[in-house]
Amino acid sequence: MELKRKDLVYPDLSYKIVGVLFDVYNELGFGYSESHYQKAIAISLREQNIKFKEQVYLPIQFKNEIVGKYFLDYLIEDKVVLEIKKDAKFSKKNIDQVNNYLKSFNKKLAILANFDKSGIKFKRLVNLN
Repeated sequence: MELKRKDLVYPDLSYKIVGVLFDVYNELGFGYSESHYQKAIAISLREQNIKFKEQVYLPIQFKNEIVGKYFLDYLIEDKVVLEIKKDAKFSKKNIDQVNNYLKSFNKKLAILANFDKSGIKFKRLVNLN
């Protein structure tokens, strides 16, 4: 299969990740907490043999002192940030949060996923820096 677009970042891995999200939603449906979805996603990622880290810690530093911290939901294949939410819409706050993760971790792609009563929704965010 040849891609028509040449500008997509990690298209094959993104496809697999989105497939995992749909698998989880199709089996669990709506109404669970984020932590339940996160555990189910981890199971599905392992079944698909996709390497990942959960709750990845990154300190925020200013002049060599820690002033805050981030915890990513997932870092997949050391390439893609996956952040899970249980919202009806993609809020500016969540988009800004994920964009900060991309910059802080120096990664090119993030997927922000919302588990909503109407289904799974996802947004690809690209770090252009």
